[in-house]
Amino acid sequence: MIEERAVVIEAGEDYVWVETQRQTSCGACSANQGCGTAALAKVLGNRRVRVRALARIPLQAGDEVIVGLSENALVKGAFAVYMVPLLLMLFGALLGEWVFTAANEEIAILLGALGLLAGFAWLWAFARGIQTDIRFQPIVLRRFVPAPWESVPD
Repeated sequence: MIEERAVVIEAGEDYVWVETQRQTSCGACSANQGCGTAALAKVLGNRRVRVRALARIPLQAGDEVIVGLSENALVKGAFAVYMVPLLLMLFGALLGEWVFTAANEEIAILLGALGLLAGFAWLWAFARGIQTDIRFQPIVLRRFVPAPWESVPD
């Protein structure tokens, strides 16, 4: 289970809207100055991300919680987003090259583009299908209780 600290923005009956702070591990890395990821993080900044999470405990706006997401859901989602469109594009291009060997390479390019579009269409259908699937939903695991050294005096 991948866990992240969040703040409840809005509470519903079985769900809450939480806000998390996008973070990178660039502060702890010694290659911070010459790293492309660090430069990208500086450009994008530490924006807040709003997510709907399932909640089995009563919560209200302002509560700090720990939100979790299954590693399996993250891996499947990343595979769907990155690999399926790429693999369908490559399959289309290779099919165009194999079937139409005597033709120009424009056929392979066209079938590759069609494969990419088919991948995006599949991804759209996949995303709509998992919207209500509980296995792909983040869930509130518990309220956040800061350790004594993390508490800030008033």
